[in-house]
Amino acid sequence: MAFCTTSDCPYLVEGFPRLADGQLVLIDFERSIFPRDNYAVARSVSVLNRDVRTSGPLFWLRELALTVDTRISPANAHAMLDELRRLSDHPRLLVVGGGALGHGLDIIVADGSVEVVTVDVYASPNTDLLADGHRLPFRDAVFDGVWIQAVLEHVLEPHTVVGEIYRVLRPMGTVYAETPFMCAVHEGAYDFTRFSASGHRWLFRHFVQIGAGTLGGAGTTLVWAIRYFWRAFGIGEKAAIALTLPFFWVRYLDRFTNDRKSADAGYAFWFFGRKDPGVETPAYAMPAYYQAFCGSSASR
Repeated sequence: MAFCTTSDCPYLVEGFPRLADGQLVLIDFERSIFPRDNYAVARSVSVLNRDVRTSGPLFWLRELALTVDTRISPANAHAMLDELRRLSDHPRLLVVGGGALGHGLDIIVADGSVEVVTVDVYASPNTDLLADGHRLPFRDAVFDGVWIQAVLEHVLEPHTVVGEIYRVLRPMGTVYAETPFMCAVHEGAYDFTRFSASGHRWLFRHFVQIGAGTLGGAGTTLVWAIRYFWRAFGIGEKAAIALTLPFFWVRYLDRFTNDRKSADAGYAFWFFGRKDPGVETPAYAMPAYYQAFCGSSASR
């Protein structure tokens, strides 16, 4: 059990839970959608069904029919490594929402030169402690980088979470984010928000943009829409994916579409930025940003 050190903290007496495997749960339950009861020893895993197996028919069907372009995230992971090494001889990276490692993150984890601290709201072999991104349990300016992948759509207040990312980053530290746009609801009751390319940039307006682009274009969006069309008939997930499989090739056409037009129907967007204190994108710059947005990794 861990306790607060300030006299006005509501957890000064009851403390924070510690799971059976020793992981701390540093969540402010009074301000989180995740209640303390979720973190009883018998319920220390995700409240959602997260099948992260890497084998079996359903996994391979999903990989073939639904996986977003896997070339972009690894390339950006290498770029993040370059930035981290430039910042420090012993860089520290915070992963927000790393219970399941996303595409590209395995490259950084396997590198060995970076200290990776992973938090999520559920326990997994990848998490170091459990925390809610709205109130990260870290001091100011202690990380050289933050990686947040497919998370911001699942938080109640994305601007608050990005503010916390800014707070824990050192000056000139880097952030990498991937966030859906034209993507159907996933994770049910824990899905709240979507961002266009311009909306994503505004979300990170206090960061200098290093690069930004689309992560899956109109073809990927269409394939996912077909999947959810079949789901609307009440059939099971396996059947919906099987019926979507004949259209898997459509998402590969994203590589040949017009970047500008595809971005308007992009499945998701990525942003790579640097914390430069005092810098802020002004509101009047946003229309020009939309016009200039390339929508591909070449925009770096």
